[in-house]
Amino acid sequence: MRIVIVGGVAAGMSAASRAQRHNPRAEVVVFERGEVVSYGACGLPYVLGGQVKGFDDLIARTPEQLRARGIGVRLRHDVTGVDAKAGTVTVTDRASGRSAAEPYDRLLIATGVSPVRPDWARTPLKGVHVLRDIPDGQALDASLQGARRACIVGGGYIGLELAEALRARGLSVVLLEQAPEVAGRMLDRPLQQQVRAEVERGGVDVRCSVTVQGLTGQNRVSGVQTDHGRVRADVVVVAVGVRPNVELARAAGARLGRSGAVAVNLRQETSVAGVYAAGDNTEALHRVTRRRVHIPLGLTANRMGRVAGVNMAGGEARFPGVVGTGIFKTFELGVARTGLTQTEAEALGIKAVSVDVQSTDYAGYHKAARPIHVRLTGEQGTGRLLGAQLLAQNHESVKRVDVVAALLHTRGTVQQLSEADLAYAPPFSGVWDVLLVAADRLGRAL
Repeated sequence: MRIVIVGGVAAGMSAASRAQRHNPRAEVVVFERGEVVSYGACGLPYVLGGQVKGFDDLIARTPEQLRARGIGVRLRHDVTGVDAKAGTVTVTDRASGRSAAEPYDRLLIATGVSPVRPDWARTPLKGVHVLRDIPDGQALDASLQGARRACIVGGGYIGLELAEALRARGLSVVLLEQAPEVAGRMLDRPLQQQVRAEVERGGVDVRCSVTVQGLTGQNRVSGVQTDHGRVRADVVVVAVGVRPNVELARAAGARLGRSGAVAVNLRQETSVAGVYAAGDNTEALHRVTRRRVHIPLGLTANRMGRVAGVNMAGGEARFPGVVGTGIFKTFELGVARTGLTQTEAEALGIKAVSVDVQSTDYAGYHKAARPIHVRLTGEQGTGRLLGAQLLAQNHESVKRVDVVAALLHTRGTVQQLSEADLAYAPPFSGVWDVLLVAADRLGRAL
């Protein structure tokens, strides 16, 4: 059996490792168009901000290590076509320019996502960057040498993490967001405002409801032109979102979902026999809404890859779905969410109720206690738990979100959360943890 995998990062390498382990007799070949495989892209802002020593520290396995385990890794090889009937892919060696047809018995498309580049960002000006992979990070790092002013366009995960990283390097930072507030796709409005306040306390000039119209400069970027005037900048980072790379799946004849990502079943199989998809380019089942969604995150990609690897190698595995759990840090603030926000629930026509509890993460009398804010959301009539949002000044404290995420996977209720036997000691929580207080209050509101 010959298993061909397109894409050598989270989903692709997880699939390759699991397939090789499950069926050592199978030939597993990974084609990666770039020069690096098996690395943690989520760590890129922390390298740039100095919390991680270097980009090499993000690499989990080198090509040599993977080859020693029996996995064929071919770097700088671009897969440009699929003939599903013949069971072949067209591969171009980017070094030589030569193309060849490579056969497969099972094919995994793990092509990930690409950063969205608005028309104004498609420019030859130096100093304009996106941040998706290690080469992007290295290019941005080089541009930051000697720079004084940075402009980040986009107030999502990447933009907010980068705001802290660039301030840590001593740059003046302006963050532009087209929406009324930052973190708009992650949180409800009251929590968005708190995130913005924290970023502003960190010395970032945050400007919302601003539309970028173009860039200025001759050889290198010198500014960002907006509908509210010009922002001076030596470096511009475009972080306005991502799009799934589905061209190869479409060429294979695979069906796309409503989200625009590749549609798969629970075994990660596409609509084309023998062709699988996994990772950031792929839809997943949302266990709260029972709808197919596109939520590109690291754990999801790795887990999808494992499932695909087992199934391609002749085993049986299923991907259980997601509940939309995300977490990040910006300056001193930890931010986490899982399930549905009130805004998302209402958009889906769900009768939802949310409560807000502001307390301390440790026992209130403990000297290390800091503020924590929990917004808990449940379904009116059924008492079903729908989601949670957390903010905390001790950023580690928002890992409480995992308690709610675990319950959401079982379609748990608010009552079940209020009855949970959560750990207590003063350096960890009050005797009534803030989650328990929120669940009790939400139960009464429902």
